[in-house]
Amino acid sequence: MHIKTLTLGTQSTHNFSRRDAYGKTFFSMIYPKNFEQKIGFDSIRQMIKEFCLSPMGEKYVDKIRFTSNFELLTKLLTQVEEFVQLLSMEGNFPSFDYFDLIPELTRIKIEGTCIEQEKLFDLKSSLTTILECVSYISKQEEGKFLTLRTLTEQVEIDQEIIFYIKRIIDEKGSIKDSASAKLKDIRKQLASKLSSIDKRINSTLKQAKKAGLVNADVEVSIRQGRLVIPVPAAYKRQLKGFIHDQSATGQTVYIEPEEIFDTNNEIRELEGAERREIIQILKNFTIFIRPLIPSLLEAYKFLGLIDFIRAKAKFAIKINGIKPKINNEQGFSLEKAVHPLLYISHQKQSKPVIPFDIELNEEQRILIISGPNAGGKSVCLKTIGLLQYMLQCGFLIPVKEGSISGIFQKLFIDIGDEQSLENDLSTYSSHLLNMKHFVLNASPQTLFLIDEFGTGTEPQLGGAIAEAILEKLNEKQAFGVITTHYSNLKLMASEGNGVVNGAMLFDTKAMQPLYLLSIGKLGSSFAFEIARKIGFPKIVLKRAEKKIGIKQLDFDQQLQQLEVEKKELEKEQEKFHVADDFLSEMIDKYESLSSEIESKKIEILENAKKEALQLIESSNKLIENTIRDIRESQAEKERTKTLRKKLLEKKEEIKTKVKRKELSVNRNEEIEKVKTKQKISSKINIGDFVRIIEQDVKGEVLKITDEDVIVGFGSVTLKTQLKKVEKLDKKESQNINKPIRKTKYSGILNELNDKMANFKLQLDVRGKRGEEAVEMVRQYIDDAILLNIREVKILHGKGYGILRSMIHEYLQTISEIKQYKDEHIERGGHGITIVILK
Repeated sequence: MHIKTLTLGTQSTHNFSRRDAYGKTFFSMIYPKNFEQKIGFDSIRQMIKEFCLSPMGEKYVDKIRFTSNFELLTKLLTQVEEFVQLLSMEGNFPSFDYFDLIPELTRIKIEGTCIEQEKLFDLKSSLTTILECVSYISKQEEGKFLTLRTLTEQVEIDQEIIFYIKRIIDEKGSIKDSASAKLKDIRKQLASKLSSIDKRINSTLKQAKKAGLVNADVEVSIRQGRLVIPVPAAYKRQLKGFIHDQSATGQTVYIEPEEIFDTNNEIRELEGAERREIIQILKNFTIFIRPLIPSLLEAYKFLGLIDFIRAKAKFAIKINGIKPKINNEQGFSLEKAVHPLLYISHQKQSKPVIPFDIELNEEQRILIISGPNAGGKSVCLKTIGLLQYMLQCGFLIPVKEGSISGIFQKLFIDIGDEQSLENDLSTYSSHLLNMKHFVLNASPQTLFLIDEFGTGTEPQLGGAIAEAILEKLNEKQAFGVITTHYSNLKLMASEGNGVVNGAMLFDTKAMQPLYLLSIGKLGSSFAFEIARKIGFPKIVLKRAEKKIGIKQLDFDQQLQQLEVEKKELEKEQEKFHVADDFLSEMIDKYESLSSEIESKKIEILENAKKEALQLIESSNKLIENTIRDIRESQAEKERTKTLRKKLLEKKEEIKTKVKRKELSVNRNEEIEKVKTKQKISSKINIGDFVRIIEQDVKGEVLKITDEDVIVGFGSVTLKTQLKKVEKLDKKESQNINKPIRKTKYSGILNELNDKMANFKLQLDVRGKRGEEAVEMVRQYIDDAILLNIREVKILHGKGYGILRSMIHEYLQTISEIKQYKDEHIERGGHGITIVILK
């Protein structure tokens, strides 16, 4: 990659060029030089470094660069997306011993050098980690994590390296006695000499104590690596030996007894021989791995890259980042976008972040955002710039699933004060220099972002220059977002010219910004409303109103309030759509039930016809036999009477069977009709006793409101939907305890009743952040246990499964839960968790 910096006035621009595998060059331009600081990406770099486990990963963070290469960008994003999925799975990905051995391996390439003993232990630990990472990825289901699998294919580690290291060092990193026969012999001799010298010096000390040369509490000491006895200076000539040291006061001298002097010298020689043998062992190992160093360096590059990807995945989880659909063209359509740094900051303070939707395409390439000060315009602008830059640096971004993003070759931003005393530049002059760069370098592959466009000079002149600049950028087919208060810029938007307005909404009733972006609408600055809210002198405001005209103020206020009311109506309309879907579902169930009854009726009638045919056939046989008997008996009167009697009895029997079958069919039809009527349209009144179908709980109806019903069970009440209860007959109603109206614990019971009345059998946490969702589940399960609810459902959606995993981890800690499982695949599957309480 080549980086070139061009200077323009006080600013400079970074040009990046990369070549792909086919030699094609991809050119990118970022302006100004401090682009990352302006949008806050430098803070994100630092956060990613904090997630890294090694200096190797941090070096990759330093190398992060903006790219417009579609294939490369897709690969980078897929790597992070796959790693997010890996981290959400059961089993922990290896996260220890990410040691950087690249400098040491590079050093020992030179003949005559050897690896350091401390690095040998790190080499064994880190090579084990690399093999565990490769194994963890490789053992996953075939066909998944393809980009990560590709990385593992480059890793080649000779297992004999690890076996060799284990033969020469122990678990603490010390060289084993068995590392070589010579070392084993040296250490054996050394141990023997140390044992001998220890006995002899202790014997000498004992004799000195008896002779009164030293105090009774004196112990053997060490000076200059040799065993010595502390002796008062007055008796130093009475103990034969060599003085190695004396105390600071000179009152104590440290004497090595002469009988151990030669042995101590032998020990020093053995220790020197031990060090030389250890060096030889390390040299032999170094000679063994020197031919393998190139493959080992590649393995450590893999470990650093895995550390880097893991850090990006950890950050993506922290901000709820996803990979949007990437198109190899310009433009984007982002839903529920949030500023990642603002989200992290507000999360620490338990404050919500209001997301926004934004779209730039060929029909609306340039968005002009207007609205009140402190209403979110600049935050919106920075969010767009940061998310696009993050995405093209290979980061997942915090947007809703289904969002789409394109790729830009150039990103330009003009935000903040760039005045310079050194270069004699005012704020407006620096803005003009930026605009000069924009106009000269813009193209259809450019995304420009300008905050407070046109300010810094006389409004009429500044507005005219800003309008001309925007026209030129529009002619160059560039994409962009600007914020402004200038009316002439707002009026530039018209159908078909590629420019569209956007407004940051303001609640004129509550007198506060809503931080909501509405595309296609003009925004007002609400300067007067904000001034009144902060207590600005009324007399000054009245003068200002006279100067601008009250009609203009009313128009701005009414226009903005209409937008607020429109948003409220859209929310209500969404509720009606949900209710309509529910009604459609009930109609489908009714039609299905009716069809089932009709099919059963047809089946019963068919069976009845078959039985009737069988009766007719048996009757015909009886008649034929009777006629034959009459003929054979030649019409004897008694015989004829008997046969006629049998025939009549059979006739009556057939009539009885047919009548019973008809009654059975009619009764079945009536039963099905009654059941259907009870299920679909049974009239339930206050005071009736009912059963909640899903819970098999019985109680008395206390109140009915529209589609809801409040049912009392002893001292507790529950609010549920009318369609979820069925009326009981008188016999079942007699065995039910009526609700207790008043008790001495009425305060507690009322609180329980309120909880039960408002308790829902399903909790929806979709769209919530991880910690927020777990807290909601915690409160929900506590309420369910308190109210003795048997079964509840938690709707968390599917996505990457991160929210599901966090909720399941929490549910494992609750002893009152008997079982939790996924819903049936046809009713939501992994997106819904069923919780069964004890």
